[in-house]
Amino acid sequence: MLKLFKIAVRNLSRYKRRTLLTSSLIAIGVMFVLVFVAASGSFKYIMIGQITDSMLGHLQVHKRGYVASIDSLPLTLNLSEKAEKKLEETMEKIIDIESFSPRIKFGGMFSNFIETTNIRVNGVYPEKEIATVPLFLSRIKQGKKSIKEGEILIPELLANGLKVKVGDTVVVIATNRDGSVNGKKFVVGGIIESVTGPGGRDGYMHIKDAMEVLRMEEMEISEVAIRLKDFSKLNAVSNRLDEMMSKELNKQGKPIFDVRTWEKLSPFYNVARMIDVMTFFIKLMLIAIVLVSIMNVMIMAVFERIREIGTISAIGTKPKKILSLFLIEGFSLGVFGAAIGNILALGIVFLINLVKITFNFGRQSGLVLSPSLSAGDILWISAIVILVSVVAAFQPAFKASRMEPVDALRHV
Repeated sequence: MLKLFKIAVRNLSRYKRRTLLTSSLIAIGVMFVLVFVAASGSFKYIMIGQITDSMLGHLQVHKRGYVASIDSLPLTLNLSEKAEKKLEETMEKIIDIESFSPRIKFGGMFSNFIETTNIRVNGVYPEKEIATVPLFLSRIKQGKKSIKEGEILIPELLANGLKVKVGDTVVVIATNRDGSVNGKKFVVGGIIESVTGPGGRDGYMHIKDAMEVLRMEEMEISEVAIRLKDFSKLNAVSNRLDEMMSKELNKQGKPIFDVRTWEKLSPFYNVARMIDVMTFFIKLMLIAIVLVSIMNVMIMAVFERIREIGTISAIGTKPKKILSLFLIEGFSLGVFGAAIGNILALGIVFLINLVKITFNFGRQSGLVLSPSLSAGDILWISAIVILVSVVAAFQPAFKASRMEPVDALRHV
């Protein structure tokens, strides 16, 4: 086999220009695919990070049925204090959970005593919320980077529309689960921007203030946002938590808790899926380039070396060895092209990180693209290229191995 490799490499070196051109096409294809995978992967994870670390969290737990009615923020589908404590006890047993933040969500009316509009309010524990969604504070454009009792963070849309500034006194009015209406005065502690655009209407207040507005005698939780220590364990932790909480049943014998990953809660998951689809089609283009390049070279190699094939066949070389010889040539072209492409891709990724390309996403600006290539990406793409190179060389190699020596020696 070693001798066949030496002969194959020598044959490729005899046609330097053609070999170099083919290897260059393969290398360029590999380079562009790897750079695209690195850049798109970086953008994808930055996008996911902005969504999960700004508002959603990695996981969320609700009372079963709440998500289906989430647009109306139903108070009748909140988790009871007993259920919430049971959930906390279970989460504390899972070492992969870094932090969690209970929230009370409700819809209400917001007034500056002159005009009134609707608002979605999130009652949170400030310390737990910041630990679970660490980019939350970066969304506060004006005012203090905190949530204090008696203060409210209002969305930018409301601040501009009602001309409300930090320090102004406003009132929030809400209807509790029993149908009674209650209002409470707040001081505007800050103005917060939406993650998804200027149309957001989510405001934030301390969870004790939310309980007071809703006249809650006992704690009731709309949702619990969860942050993981390792995002790559998202599905594993979600499945484990769901399995542990599925044992908690209501009076009808159905599970109380509904565990969902960010993917099932945010429409931006579809954007992430589109990036994966684009990456897949880019890989298909690479396969097509390699297939056509290798097949063209090997067909030409067989055509130009027909008499040579006839000679080595006439002196007793078996068809299997002739087949192997041409397959090794295709394999060698694939290996060489993939190796050069990997080196070029690593160089370009290094330069991109050195230059620090910035872009805006949603309401966030100055995000830095930080592409990286894992050993898995490099090995997977290289394996595809080499496999396709061998497959492309098979038909010409098979044709060469089946030539009759007499006919081959007659060829001019």
